[in-house]
Amino acid sequence: MKEEGNKSPYRRHRNDLEAGYSTRNYDEDDDESSGPFDIVRTKSAPVDRLRRWRQAALVLNASRRFRYTLDLKKEEERKQLIAKIRTHAQVIRAAVRFQAAGLEQNVPVTPKLPSSPIRVGDFLISSEELVSMSREHDLSLLQQNGGVRGVAEKLKSNLEKGVPGDETDIIKRKQAFGSNTYPRKKGRSFWRFVWEACRDTTLIILMVAAAASLALGIKTEGIKEGWYDGGSIALAVLIVIIFTAVSDYKQSLQFQNLNEEKQNIQLEVVRSGRRIKVSIFEIVVGDVVPLKIGDQVPADGLVVSGHSLAIDESSMTGESKIVHKDTTKAPFLMSGCKVADGYGSMLVTSVGINTEWGLLMASISEDNGEETPLQVRLNGVATFIGIVGLIVAVAVLIVLVSRYFTGHTRDPDGRVQFIAGRTKVGDAIDGFINIFTVAVTIVVVAVPEGLPLAVTLTLAYSMRKMMADKALVRRLSACETMGSATTICSDKTGTLTLNQMTVVEAYACGKKIDPPDNKSLLPARVLSFLIEGIAQNTTGSVFVPEGGGDLEISGSPTEKAVLQWGVNLGMDFGAARSDSVIIHAFPFNSEKKRGGVAVKLSNSEIRVHWKGAAEIVLDSCTSYIDENDNVVLMDEDKLSLFKEAIEDMAASSLRCVAIACRMCEREKVPTNDEELEKWQLPEGDLILLAIVGIKDPPRPGVKDAVQLCINAGVKVRMVTGDNLQTAKAIALECGILESNADATEPNLIEGKAFRNLSEAERLEVADRISVMGRSSPNDKLLLVQALRKRGHVVAVTGDGTNDAPALHEADIGLSMGIQGTEVAKESSDIIILDDNFASVVKVVRWGRSVYANIQKFIQFQLTVNVAALIINVVAAVSSGNVPLNAVQLLWVNLIMDTLGALALATEPPTDHLMRRPPVGRREPLITNIMWRNLLIQAMYQVTVLLVLNFRGRSILNLDHDTSEHAFRMRNTLIFNAFVLCQIFNEFNARKPDEINVWKGVTKNHLFMGIVGLEVVLQVIIIFFLGKFASTVRLSWKLWLVSVVIGFFSWPLAIVGKLIPVPERNFSEFFKKTIPNKKNPSGKEGAPLEDYAE
Repeated sequence: MKEEGNKSPYRRHRNDLEAGYSTRNYDEDDDESSGPFDIVRTKSAPVDRLRRWRQAALVLNASRRFRYTLDLKKEEERKQLIAKIRTHAQVIRAAVRFQAAGLEQNVPVTPKLPSSPIRVGDFLISSEELVSMSREHDLSLLQQNGGVRGVAEKLKSNLEKGVPGDETDIIKRKQAFGSNTYPRKKGRSFWRFVWEACRDTTLIILMVAAAASLALGIKTEGIKEGWYDGGSIALAVLIVIIFTAVSDYKQSLQFQNLNEEKQNIQLEVVRSGRRIKVSIFEIVVGDVVPLKIGDQVPADGLVVSGHSLAIDESSMTGESKIVHKDTTKAPFLMSGCKVADGYGSMLVTSVGINTEWGLLMASISEDNGEETPLQVRLNGVATFIGIVGLIVAVAVLIVLVSRYFTGHTRDPDGRVQFIAGRTKVGDAIDGFINIFTVAVTIVVVAVPEGLPLAVTLTLAYSMRKMMADKALVRRLSACETMGSATTICSDKTGTLTLNQMTVVEAYACGKKIDPPDNKSLLPARVLSFLIEGIAQNTTGSVFVPEGGGDLEISGSPTEKAVLQWGVNLGMDFGAARSDSVIIHAFPFNSEKKRGGVAVKLSNSEIRVHWKGAAEIVLDSCTSYIDENDNVVLMDEDKLSLFKEAIEDMAASSLRCVAIACRMCEREKVPTNDEELEKWQLPEGDLILLAIVGIKDPPRPGVKDAVQLCINAGVKVRMVTGDNLQTAKAIALECGILESNADATEPNLIEGKAFRNLSEAERLEVADRISVMGRSSPNDKLLLVQALRKRGHVVAVTGDGTNDAPALHEADIGLSMGIQGTEVAKESSDIIILDDNFASVVKVVRWGRSVYANIQKFIQFQLTVNVAALIINVVAAVSSGNVPLNAVQLLWVNLIMDTLGALALATEPPTDHLMRRPPVGRREPLITNIMWRNLLIQAMYQVTVLLVLNFRGRSILNLDHDTSEHAFRMRNTLIFNAFVLCQIFNEFNARKPDEINVWKGVTKNHLFMGIVGLEVVLQVIIIFFLGKFASTVRLSWKLWLVSVVIGFFSWPLAIVGKLIPVPERNFSEFFKKTIPNKKNPSGKEGAPLEDYAE
């Protein structure tokens, strides 16, 4: 087995300086000296940073709070398990090498004892034999079974046509050899979520207090009346637990579905001679699977054919080496590995749990979570608010206990509640428990446990909706980071264009062929060479249905266009492939922009065919075939003619591809396999056969999508491997360049020119680049690095294996779902399922929506927090009683946390979001607008409700009622008005910076449903649950008063929004002035994010 560490483009970026690979973290503030919650990029964040914020957070329920964050302990266990399985794979490989060395030294190797395998159905080989052969890489067993072809025959498969593929055949194969799935750990049950909700520290304390109150109540007042106080708290806690568990369970199901979608890879297989796309889970033993660079090996198998086929086995072995595969010495392929170079096909021999990869995935199939930057920051906010709430609760506890035991607390009738030496011990304990439960409930309300979890809720909702918008989120953090994106570096082909390619122009024999498929204008030799080159130098195929019908052409869009042109010229694909044999191939390379094959003809002559970027292939051509079928030298006139043809086609936004060939002397061609593997195909002295112009029209609506980005403050840059003139033409059509006047350097730049600049110069021009043509993946990586150093939040699209470094380096990597390779998808954060740029823009909308929804929820929750705390603290200190008791506060907490999050965190995105600039990743979560809104609403609620608390009896004309009834009536009105204020304020929170808060509200059925539920439950509490909530029934007049108090928050919000706020954030007035940091370019004008915190 020959191995190569550095030559494959798949691994090149690891140690190639030109590739620009860097381990530097550009988030300068994201270091040890910053706060524990100050992590702006969780992508590849160090474990100690993740551990720091967990330790710093004030948490009441760790199992719930950290449910969707990375489980650091499990992550370590997962790594150890992978290491064990890799070690096992390495041991097998070592044994195979030892055995091979023994054979070379003629050392006798003990033959394996014959086993009695169980064979199922008509197949002449058992699953056990195949598994043993694959896992142990047993060449001798393979030879005993007749090699690859022999195994295929025993599996009733054909190496050219694959398996029959009918339903009966597939079922038989699954019964005999298993399916390509593995046992997955069951998701958490509903009762697990109930148990985790019960583990909240404050709820446990409340349950203990409820139990004590229940025991004392029953003892002193009897079971009929004594159970209400303790029982009502217990029931309220139970309701909170059930609501929380139901909400969390529904979220987990959404994540479970999304995780299954992520693993469902679509790939091509050959069945009955036809290439069809199937799910990776539908692969069966005997399938023939075509492989190309960037693909994942879907199951264990054997190489059927391969050209420069190299596999990256690091996912299984841990060794970062590229292993070359062939049909004789190294035919074994392991599931889960990636094709690093070349192309070929494989025969599937083991699937699912019978593969090492299946065992590995079955062991670690549980999703291990991931925190997002916003989640970490919200934990910081929750911790700060929680500490304030804790201090307030302790202060309330001390004040109330002191007043109670010093005789300053009176009941509604004015009697002192505690008199030393007279009050019974049971009554004193009961009084203390009531005070204690109020203090603990203040902690429940004050610590916004649901705040960090609201991120998970809105992300789960957004991810589900984004699937409908053709975007599959692989990393949660990318969803919110996309809202901060300041620039998108987009591919051209398939993203900005339709990827529906057709040959519309052709030049051959020194002239234009019009129409391009008019074969009568082509001499016999040119036609013969063209058909041979098109048929052999391709990774696509042409399938001819046996019963007649249209031809089926498969491959990349460019390959399909060229193959279709060949068919139009009269090519018989099967016959052309059988007339010669490929002896060596150089797969298309995005660095060299071309690919080639050497074919051996029936007369043993060797011909080399090249196909690639027109101007690059043309530079290697020294001759062409004229219209008289003679090979003539390329003179300056003809060279100029072809170059002008390329420029004209490029200016018409056509992709230009040249096809050329040359003869090769037999003595210069290596004869043995090892030398042939290393042989470099001759690249010079080529004979130009044709130059074709391929039309790939821009996608409908792409110009509007680009304009939407520009309006949103997001710069779109095109980075393409195509000719600069083609790129310019498409950029003008798409609106990336506004006019020809913009098409000057460095707005329009070649990848090579950018690559040759010094680092300082690259930083200087990076901002101005709108179009980069003839770029390699390394140029894209250098551009991403330069933009990130300039302070940009960069989103990058990519589909090829070589795009992986840039996708990984970017803040958000966007891979293409249709044309993207598995390597690109695994390096990306979001997969664009339809390859459409408009879908990328939708992701930006959703990213901004995540941030906006969280801000809405924060504003709503903090208003409730501030109002509830101030009302209870002022009342406690002044009178020794609190108007909102434990049960009422738990209901408010439910509205504020679970129901509030559901209502506000699931608002769909609006066009308004795309008419404002991106949100800086370090901008304060609570903006001046939010401070203004929440302070106005909180102060209004506090003022009105405290007036009712202290003057309610006289205002409501309750002077003639009994003291206890007046007390309970007043407190019920305060509770009712307070809850209705929150319900009305939920509408205000929908649009923090807009006057019309009702716009589109009826379209949000979930919001309307939750508001309706809150109103209904509030009515039920007041009318039917008076004993539990310590409330009395209110008259219709007092209901009207409650509604008016709540309703007044709407006009108040409108007036409040007319009050201007300073640009400088309020939080900065409480901080020392921090000197401005210079950006890495040293220029003040560089667009570093204006971080306000």
